[in-house]
Amino acid sequence: MAKNKGEPSLEKIDDYNGNESKQKRNTVRLIVLILLVIGAIFAYLKQPYNDEIKGVEEKTQIPAK
Repeated sequence: MAKNKGEPSLEKIDDYNGNESKQKRNTVRLIVLILLVIGAIFAYLKQPYNDEIKGVEEKTQIPAK
């Protein structure tokens, strides 16, 4: 069987074995940072809701779902 000549080998791919460019590395870091910030925002926005449920639970002694 002959190898498919159209597919590059791993050694020919730019990002193989730590050879990624500085721009690609910075792009990945930026995306991870943005996702962490978005997650922190959602966690902050959800926090007052959890506090409200705890307050209702304490006043009524009915466990919230």
